[in-house]
Amino acid sequence: MSVQLEGRLANPDRMARPDFCPIERTFKVVGTRSAMLLLREAAYGTTRFDDFVRRAGLTETVASSRLRELVDAGLLTKEPYREPGQRTRYEYVLTPAGADLMPTLVALAAWGAEHLPHQPSPSYAHAGCGAPVAARIECAAGHAVTMDQLVASA
Repeated sequence: MSVQLEGRLANPDRMARPDFCPIERTFKVVGTRSAMLLLREAAYGTTRFDDFVRRAGLTETVASSRLRELVDAGLLTKEPYREPGQRTRYEYVLTPAGADLMPTLVALAAWGAEHLPHQPSPSYAHAGCGAPVAARIECAAGHAVTMDQLVASA
């Protein structure tokens, strides 16, 4: 079972071209464990630096560096806040581009729950009706698409 390739992708002698593949470009931004954990926490509503560090289990140095990268990439924004009597600090908030990664996070969680089981694992449900939520591949007409029905072309 594999994706059907067309055009330049079908050439068995194709060579990797820097920045051609959107998967490669995406991994340059979110391809670390720490980036994905920070995005998970941002999707769960975490906004404050100390909470990111604690909830993602990262060092302050790693969290600071990765949060800066995610802001620079446009996945998070920094918004100022100030507690009474304290200096101005910044919260990290998901941008629409960051929120667009939620299906990826749901898919990764489902894959991990199935193939690397550990109890308990989080699950996702539709707040409106309570039905489980799953990431899936479908065409613009709404048809579910299996891997062997998927065509990649360039």
